[in-house]
Amino acid sequence: MNKNYKTIEFSLGSNIERAVKELLQYKENGMLACGEFNGTTLYSDTVTLDGAYKAITGKTKAEFDRSEQEWKERYDREEREHKANIPSLSKEWMEKGREILTDDKWEYWDQIIPIRLNDLYHGMELGYCLDIVKILNNNGTLDEAKEKIESQNNSGMSFGLVCVMVKEFCDRGNEFVEYVKY
Repeated sequence: MNKNYKTIEFSLGSNIERAVKELLQYKENGMLACGEFNGTTLYSDTVTLDGAYKAITGKTKAEFDRSEQEWKERYDREEREHKANIPSLSKEWMEKGREILTDDKWEYWDQIIPIRLNDLYHGMELGYCLDIVKILNNNGTLDEAKEKIESQNNSGMSFGLVCVMVKEFCDRGNEFVEYVKY
């Protein structure tokens, strides 16, 4: 950054508009200032709202707002479609569970399916759990089951959820969870 500019740090959680406004206040006071926002340096004497958006996001403010609105509408539509499909998805997961789980696990499996389908992951963890239980129930090794969970691209939260489910729905679940935690 140029030595003629006062280097500022934008507040944590600041957005592009606030960063531009802050720089423009320096300009109004006759001072040169610059600051880095998401890896892009903005300068008080040249910054504009559209210019900042274009430099940071590749889109003008209007284009950015329009793309965000389109994303939200698409997300809302997909959420509505998913919710509408929960009854048929529930039946599918019940059938899949009966192919892999022992019959003493079916009742509880059926109870948790709608809960899992309504959560953040939309039931992704149901399939992940069944993949691991299938390996373990077919006398697969703990290494094979561990390879499977590691290949599933779980976040920390979904990893924990899958482990809890495997413990619940597989007789070898405790052994598996102890094995993958170390």
